[in-house]
Amino acid sequence: MRYADDYIDTRLFDAAEFQQRLQTTKSAIPVFRDALKTGDKELNLRFQDNASITEIVGQRGWLIDQILIHMWQQYDWPDQNAVALLAVGGYGRQELHPASDVDLLFLYHDVLDDVTQEYIEQFLTFLWDIKLEVGHSVRTPIDTQAMAADDITVMTNLLEARLLIGSQALFEQLQALIGPEHMWPAKTFFEAKVAEQASRYSRYHDTAYNLEPNIKDGPGGLRDIQTVLWVAKRHFGSPQLQNLFGRGFLTNEEYQLLNECQNFLWKVRYLLHQLTGRHDDRLGFEYQRTIAEKLGYQDTEQHLGVETLMKQYYRTAEEVRQLNEMLLQLFQEAILRPEKNQVKPLNKRFRVCNDLIEVAHDRVFADRPFALLEIFLLLENHPEIKGIRASTVRLLRYYKSSIDDAFRSDLRATSLFYEILCQPQGVTRVLRMMRRYGILDAYIPAFGNIVGQMQYDLFHVYTVDQHTLSVLHNLRCFSIDKHQHEFPLCSKIMAHLPKPELLYLAGLFHDIAKGRGGDHSELGQHDAMAFCQLHSMSPHGSRLVAWLVKNHLLMSVTAQRQDISDPDVIHRFALQVMDLAHLDYLYLLTVADIRATSPKLWNSWKASLLEDLYNRTRHALRDGLSNPIDRQVRIESIKRQANSLLDSTDQVGVDMLWDTLDDEYFLRCSPGDIARETDAILLKAPNEPLVLIPDALKGSTDFTIYTEDRDDLFATTALYLEKQRLNVVAAYIITTKKHCTLLHYTVLEDDSTHLDEKRAEVIRQGLIAACQQPQDFSAIKRHQPSQIKYFTIPTQVEFTIDHSSHHTVMELVTTDRPGVLSRVAQVLQKCGGRLKNAKIATFGSKVEDVFYIIDKEGKPLQLPEQLDCLRTQIKEWLDDTEQQKLQKHVI
Repeated sequence: MRYADDYIDTRLFDAAEFQQRLQTTKSAIPVFRDALKTGDKELNLRFQDNASITEIVGQRGWLIDQILIHMWQQYDWPDQNAVALLAVGGYGRQELHPASDVDLLFLYHDVLDDVTQEYIEQFLTFLWDIKLEVGHSVRTPIDTQAMAADDITVMTNLLEARLLIGSQALFEQLQALIGPEHMWPAKTFFEAKVAEQASRYSRYHDTAYNLEPNIKDGPGGLRDIQTVLWVAKRHFGSPQLQNLFGRGFLTNEEYQLLNECQNFLWKVRYLLHQLTGRHDDRLGFEYQRTIAEKLGYQDTEQHLGVETLMKQYYRTAEEVRQLNEMLLQLFQEAILRPEKNQVKPLNKRFRVCNDLIEVAHDRVFADRPFALLEIFLLLENHPEIKGIRASTVRLLRYYKSSIDDAFRSDLRATSLFYEILCQPQGVTRVLRMMRRYGILDAYIPAFGNIVGQMQYDLFHVYTVDQHTLSVLHNLRCFSIDKHQHEFPLCSKIMAHLPKPELLYLAGLFHDIAKGRGGDHSELGQHDAMAFCQLHSMSPHGSRLVAWLVKNHLLMSVTAQRQDISDPDVIHRFALQVMDLAHLDYLYLLTVADIRATSPKLWNSWKASLLEDLYNRTRHALRDGLSNPIDRQVRIESIKRQANSLLDSTDQVGVDMLWDTLDDEYFLRCSPGDIARETDAILLKAPNEPLVLIPDALKGSTDFTIYTEDRDDLFATTALYLEKQRLNVVAAYIITTKKHCTLLHYTVLEDDSTHLDEKRAEVIRQGLIAACQQPQDFSAIKRHQPSQIKYFTIPTQVEFTIDHSSHHTVMELVTTDRPGVLSRVAQVLQKCGGRLKNAKIATFGSKVEDVFYIIDKEGKPLQLPEQLDCLRTQIKEWLDDTEQQKLQKHVI
């Protein structure tokens, strides 16, 4: 909305009352300050009353105009025709949010006299005194022209310059000097803005789907709309969106959509500025819930209100980005105007024009709806085509509504979609394009439900649709030669996979039921089966896809939460997997899924864990599920192999030591580790702790401690490792029959890598010292991401007694913070429990640890008073944030 010079809003700014106060008050500062506060308060009330956000941002611009004009009039300028005050940038567009920059340009003739210079300095000081933050420059028209010629940002700000008060002649002189006939002609300006946008996108990883998006500069943000307007203004002299559809660049529907998108982004930005009190366009976690509440988004059984807000944001940003892309391409054709279009026919319906695919005529999708899918198959078959021409994109967006149940049942459509999945190249690329233009959402309505769907946590860093497409990208990489060195086992399996398209379908559907409530794996299984049957797939292939969707978390849960050194665990998992084919498909889907969840989630430790589970299960399946491995036979085999690797010739000493160790030690450790540890223990001095670092690294660093048993050993050593900023991902303890303890830790650095040799040796020496002296159990000083405080999770402790394995399983869910493991260890000691094994897992801000615990006699911990002690003490310790309360519990 633009305001004419005679626009008056006395509730926003009452000029008569303002002048009266000026005349009766000694100091003008409180008068101007109060006028600004009163105006802002009125605008906030209008916002709360759901007034048009377009009017509100324009009215704030008008309010600032009045403040500045009346302030200007307080000075007796020597020559009104020698100076001018201009609004530039966003203020020049008369679009101001509560903390938007108020950018000003003071224009003057060749020489700035002393009085005028002093007045300008006083003017700016006065603005700061009334708490109005401004950006300013003081230049001549010639100087301004020179700066604009060298800097596209300066030129862009000036493009929207508006005279507030002062010399009209100076303003017109500047306008003439910076015209396209003197600098930045439309072609050069367009190319510079496109390059600038690409650079801006790269700062945000070329995605609108950031957890804390920048609503102004991020892809799909307000800057994308402004870029379109700037290019249009430079070329057509048209600064208004509504003028573009009159020129054929925007349809009325697109204009309305772009307006709706801008209004939504403006509302979010207005509230963000209110909440922060500063110019901050990052939609941070600390503000998302509040903004959702103020905009009326409410929690439901399926979704939090904040998730609904962010879903709306991501969908809006995607629409803006699409329209921006389409308009810039249309501008490119209009501005750059190639001398001759290079046109090459593909078939009766499509052709290539200047490396872009387009329809042969405007009725293609109306006459042959299946062509809505055919265009993407052609893109796969012709990788030299760079994209889709903007005019055809517009038709895709328009005709996608013709994709209905009849379309989805059409053999031509189902055949085309299945063929798209079967191509040797371009699958991920075209699926992303189909998603971008709404074709994938329309063809698979359930997929449309997850577009923009976020989960309000620090673990899932992508929306569900973006995560799904990333899973497909990861799966495709397994079949590409240049990625073989990254995932050799995955590439080897993929090369022998009979039907990769079944894997892609499983990836496409694995999270498709998220956000509906209930078990998304179970619900997604039914969606996948229905889709496969609709596409006339074989019963075997349909069942495989549905099984993968239902069980896509099975392998990761087994690897990260169960003891995969236990043959019984492997046997149970193998029974669920059933055969080698299911195992191959599931392993590939699991690796791709974990890698696509968060850039920080995948590491060499998880890779080795999954590969270990895969290989163990593969052996079990080859040996036959009806003949599970006998534990004792396996233990004897491992002992024989370890014995052959020993350096020690003291067989009696070896046998005596091995007799003190339980069966789980031999099941868990490799023959090489057993031999190495046995040799070291037999050679160690009495009463001195032994700490070993195994030679083989599997993406992590292992420490094995052998020392005299004592109750606080686990708590003491765990605390030491945490104080060294190490992440413990696994631990197990074996108490020997000679009252010694063998304690094993697997650790990672903060960045999920293994320790280098020098640091590992320092930690080894530190563990030796920790075994010999008590530790200070004061609070651990360790950095954690500030966002975690917005995702606190109440501590939950659950127990399951496993009599067959002679232990109690304690499952802990809590907020990630320094010292969780050592605090649990202290509580175990206090409540009479001992650790047998631990699987440590952190998902964003959420800790999900599994502890296998026993009592001091080596039996399952099951006395009610002991379990109550553990539950109560762990909750109290982990949810207690006051250090003095922690100190009173120190053992």
